[in-house]
Amino acid sequence: MNRTITTEAKQRISTGTSGLDSVLCGGLTPERLYLVEGTPGSGKTTLALKFLMDGRAAGSKGLYITLSETVNELTAVAQSHGWTLDDIALYEMVAEDDFSADHEQSLLHPSEVELGETVRGIIELVEKTNPDRVVLDSLSELRLLAQNPLRYRRQILALKHFFARRKCTVLMLDDRTAEPGDLQLHSIAHGVISLEHLANDFGSERRRLRVIKMRGLKYHGGYHDFSIEKGGICVYPRLIAAEHHRVHSTEPVTTGLKELDALLGDGLFPGTNALLAGPAGVGKTTTAVRCMIAALERGQKAAYFLFDERLATLMIRSKALGMDLQPYIDDGSLQIRQIDPAELSPGQFAYAVRGAVEDNDASIVVIDSLNAYLHAMPSDNFLVLQMHELLSYLSQQGVISMMVLGQHGITGELRSDIDISYLADTVMMLRFFEAEGEIRKSISVIKTRTSDHERSIREFKIDRDGLTVGAPIRNFSAILSGSPVYTPSKGDLMPLSADDAEDRQS
Repeated sequence: MNRTITTEAKQRISTGTSGLDSVLCGGLTPERLYLVEGTPGSGKTTLALKFLMDGRAAGSKGLYITLSETVNELTAVAQSHGWTLDDIALYEMVAEDDFSADHEQSLLHPSEVELGETVRGIIELVEKTNPDRVVLDSLSELRLLAQNPLRYRRQILALKHFFARRKCTVLMLDDRTAEPGDLQLHSIAHGVISLEHLANDFGSERRRLRVIKMRGLKYHGGYHDFSIEKGGICVYPRLIAAEHHRVHSTEPVTTGLKELDALLGDGLFPGTNALLAGPAGVGKTTTAVRCMIAALERGQKAAYFLFDERLATLMIRSKALGMDLQPYIDDGSLQIRQIDPAELSPGQFAYAVRGAVEDNDASIVVIDSLNAYLHAMPSDNFLVLQMHELLSYLSQQGVISMMVLGQHGITGELRSDIDISYLADTVMMLRFFEAEGEIRKSISVIKTRTSDHERSIREFKIDRDGLTVGAPIRNFSAILSGSPVYTPSKGDLMPLSADDAEDRQS
């Protein structure tokens, strides 16, 4: 039996970027040549430097050969991230006016030498430094020197075979300045990683990456959002709900209000999501907070993602309604994150939700509201699919998720910008209606997938004591249509609060 260890069986090496390692299901196969392509500013240099620094930490020798930038520029990039490039060999193959024989770097002028001489210069540097990891930045210079595709391909193939004999893992960077659709390097490289950054009409640019090919390796295809932060690139792997499952309880839990539990059948079930839909000011956020506090009072943890309202306003209003959130924030059981949707990509949001669930063990997640999330990225055609995947993930984790959806209008026919009710396990409809000269509120459960819910419509009110749900309303019809018809009956409606009664008498 041949006991030779194949390349595929060797341990993978890290790229230095944990999110990218997750996309690659572990990292790169060592001693292979990889292409990292992307337009200027997409993060290629940052990714490559982190790759060499990770190798340095693992005891590997690194070499960075630049054909277009200077060592000072590379050092400045590293310093902007708080890095040092000590023990990493940096060589610039560009002309310098102050070139002297005792200069530490090997310098060649690409415009004045033949491609073959430049390639030989690269080979000499590798033989001199004997590195384990090499970055060649960038191939556009070699492409210009080659002048024709055949010569260019032959020289790259020569470099590939040379690096293979030296047992080097190589990242070749390409800025995509070639003709569109030029796939010369794709066929040569063992793997291809493409970086993109896209400008939005408003807000910050979007960055995403895609693994185009990776021979002999399993990886997660498709686009994955990433951002460039101080300290390197943060990759947010695309969420795949089927890969995240854990055993959880299926017993229903209370919302904190027995009348609301009755509407829902048995309360809320772990692993399900609830959609609260209604016009502005009807009490959607207050209802979600009430359900969340019930979980916190049981000793569970919660995460609240706030898109629309300011955090300070939410805190003040909740406290005034007898639902003080500050103690739960102080003891770490509640995390509230104020989201600026113009600065956040869908991948980043999903990553933040995963962090709340997996790192902080949140058992209830509130998204307030879906309107801001969906409006913030109108150019993203697959936001609803990403939301579906996120809800599926939360379901697999046994998390109760609550989504707030604002509807246009106050009374009459209400509409939403997008219908996602089909994604929800439970739909709660909140409405305004008028009776005896008073503006009142109603709540009903349109559907649940987990229990035989109550079909009635109940009145509810919000005052200094919080949220109160009344008995089923029997003498109204067409409340959900926004044009209710009322036949008075003593005791049918909830009594006025003391403050309201005083106001009416005055």
